[in-house]
Amino acid sequence: MLDRKNIDPKYKWDLTKIYATEEAFKADYDEAQAIVNRFPAHEKTICNSAKGLLDALNDNAKIEYIISKLWVYSHLHFDTDASNNQAQARSGRVRSLAIAASAAGWFVGPYILRLDEKTVEQWYKEEPALETYRRLIFKIMRDKSHTLSDECEKLVASMGDALGSHSNIRGIFANSDLQFGKIRDENGKYMQLTDTNYVPTLMKPNRNVRRAAFNCLYKTYGQFGNTFATMYEGYVKERITFAKIGKFKSSLEASTFRDEVTPVIYNNLIKSVRASLPVIHDYYELKRQVLGLDKLHLYDVYAPLIEECESKYSYEEAVEEVLETVKIFGEEYHSTLTEGLKERGWVDVYPSKGKRGGAYSSGCPGTEPYILLNYTETFDDVSTLAHEAGHSMHSYFSRKYNEPHNSDYTIFVAEVASTVNELLLAHRKLEESKSDAEKLSILDGLMETYKGTLYRQTMFAEFERNAHRLAEKGEPLTAEVLNKEYMKLIKAYFGPKVWKDKQIAYEWMRIPHFYSNFYVYKYATCISAASAIVKRIETEGEAYVGKYIEFLKCGGSKSPLESLLIAGIDMSDPTVVDGAIEDFASAIAQFREIYNSQAK
Repeated sequence: MLDRKNIDPKYKWDLTKIYATEEAFKADYDEAQAIVNRFPAHEKTICNSAKGLLDALNDNAKIEYIISKLWVYSHLHFDTDASNNQAQARSGRVRSLAIAASAAGWFVGPYILRLDEKTVEQWYKEEPALETYRRLIFKIMRDKSHTLSDECEKLVASMGDALGSHSNIRGIFANSDLQFGKIRDENGKYMQLTDTNYVPTLMKPNRNVRRAAFNCLYKTYGQFGNTFATMYEGYVKERITFAKIGKFKSSLEASTFRDEVTPVIYNNLIKSVRASLPVIHDYYELKRQVLGLDKLHLYDVYAPLIEECESKYSYEEAVEEVLETVKIFGEEYHSTLTEGLKERGWVDVYPSKGKRGGAYSSGCPGTEPYILLNYTETFDDVSTLAHEAGHSMHSYFSRKYNEPHNSDYTIFVAEVASTVNELLLAHRKLEESKSDAEKLSILDGLMETYKGTLYRQTMFAEFERNAHRLAEKGEPLTAEVLNKEYMKLIKAYFGPKVWKDKQIAYEWMRIPHFYSNFYVYKYATCISAASAIVKRIETEGEAYVGKYIEFLKCGGSKSPLESLLIAGIDMSDPTVVDGAIEDFASAIAQFREIYNSQAK
């Protein structure tokens, strides 16, 4: 692991483009603080006139713009060196400022809801500059029938920290208090098992190690089923209560309303995936055969079918692979990404002491898109760069073609552009590769992506929906009930030929996403949309690409469903999910054909 000071600056992101000096950071902080301090004065004028509303929204947008820059600068510094006390302190100050800003502007939404639509329409004519906030005002006013009195809204807001504690409690308990014990690794040495290293351990080629990790982890979870059930039931009841207070028919309706979609999208996803379960069953049978097992157990499902191809890619080679893949998107996309990766300091490339793990794309209006990597020269790392570059270019187009307050795209579409790049890279490498070993490795990765993102997340979504439905009917969510519900899904999704190790009934306890209300289905809808987009790019070429780029430009100026329609993707149409399932089945068939031809 390198010391950060020993890494060439060309492999580190350039944060001086956000703030060249600490004084510049402080100047923005002070400006935001001044606007926050004077913001309560808008409470008296926001509903009096078009100008009063415009002035309040302008100040609100300015606060958000500056605080976003302050936050991005702070967290990027912290993520490259968690021991940096200055970065920690800076992040704390920005967080406090954001909380103060939220408190100062509490009245913006509730007061806009007091206005009638005719008045607002007249104000758009009186103050044309208000048009830039039409989308924001629309999103606030669509909440009117679900909004309480000012006094009740204040009360609910004041209880937010206390009522939103279940996820934190679960996280602290699972990640800090639980001790899973030790197992012997592939070299016979004892290793401490954690929830973090559990899945990587299940990817080991040594089956005894996989089995030991599986048994060890769930032995611990099984001892605390009542505790986890109580935490989860408390969270579910909280969400149901908020849905009722907001006059929604169910917690699912309340959650999808926030996404600007409907439960139909959610339920159609589950219906389509359910109808295609023979495809995932076929994948598991292929895995059993390739691994040479009499029975595939649940601790075997993460084991890679093929050792990763020995080909190594320098970072420079990875950049060229990604740039070659995105040429199809035209000059602006290609040249902007080229400059970002090669000249403008978008990427922090290599792992170093104190740097956080994983990868992400960050940034905000007023900054470059920034990509964090922990690059180790594998093809998987090349794919990760393509993925994060997709996020970054989605952000670039969203921010360039929209006002800052209209530039943030929603989570419902957040993984589309990244997955498009990832799939295009894999497809291109499959076409170009002369090596069966490399093709099998790429196909193995593709199949894992569809299995984990489309099927696993949909299974989670079905469990979440079922649990909320039971609670809404007054059924207690005991450990026994939740274990039984989860095991039903395991039996359905893994099929008759996978051995159902009884401990898997406890797996719901280790999924933190269940404490983010109806969140996981968006992974499955995103890969479905991305698969449909890639298919059209590959069949229609430049004639379609323009539509895709227009989708990237939408940002938050349209609802997620409207923005996808610009790319010709109708998420209310079940055939979008069906298409992704077909692509998964195609990858399975390609893998089987190449693998069997090698065996002859």
